[in-house]
Amino acid sequence: MDHQEQRDGKLPSSEDDSERTLYPYVTGTSVLAIKYKDGILMVADMGGSYGSTLRYKSVERIKPIGKHSLLGASGELSDFQEILRYLDELILYDNMWDDGNSLGPKEVFNYLTRVMYNRRNKFNPLWNSLVLGGVKNGQKYLGMVSMIGVHFEDNHVATGFGNHLARPIFREEWHENMSFEDGVKLLEKCMKVLLYRDRSAVNKLQMAKITEEGVTTYKPYSLRTHWGYSAFENPTVGAEGSW
Repeated sequence: MDHQEQRDGKLPSSEDDSERTLYPYVTGTSVLAIKYKDGILMVADMGGSYGSTLRYKSVERIKPIGKHSLLGASGELSDFQEILRYLDELILYDNMWDDGNSLGPKEVFNYLTRVMYNRRNKFNPLWNSLVLGGVKNGQKYLGMVSMIGVHFEDNHVATGFGNHLARPIFREEWHENMSFEDGVKLLEKCMKVLLYRDRSAVNKLQMAKITEEGVTTYKPYSLRTHWGYSAFENPTVGAEGSW
């Protein structure tokens, strides 16, 4: 170490130095999913935000995993791509056994909880909240795992703003024998609430379902919206003196 480095209080750099992701760059917002009569329904918008700028408008954040699972992600999009690479390797390794069995949603979910918690313990987390749903042998499965490994299973889950605004609607209106049509209406209602209130949301949705027969991903579409409400046009009216 030379005298200049000693005076500056800096250590010389080395190839062993590593950097951590301190904040996400390009992010996606909420993912919503519910169980319905035949399987799992999942929806997310297709926006990718660079800070507060809606930079990308056609980002797919819902992907099929193996034969029995469907994965949705909010948060950092490049970290989501890294998770998909992990899962590709996992599914390939499982298929190489060629034993007539394949990983179900519960096994994939348990793997994801270990990956997220392991990266958190290394102080190098993957900046995502993940929703994993699937159907195997007639059993529906739906769970969520956060960027620090907190995870749970439920009949309906949501990430991001959806955790605050959509789940109360789910608690009021969801029921176990919900049809596909009613499930779509419920998810669209929640996505419209988020579109009105989440600045990172974009009016271009991707919806997918998974049943015993497999995954079906629908073409992107937009919701019909109305912005003529007086509260939108004059948000401060009636608030004088509230400070």
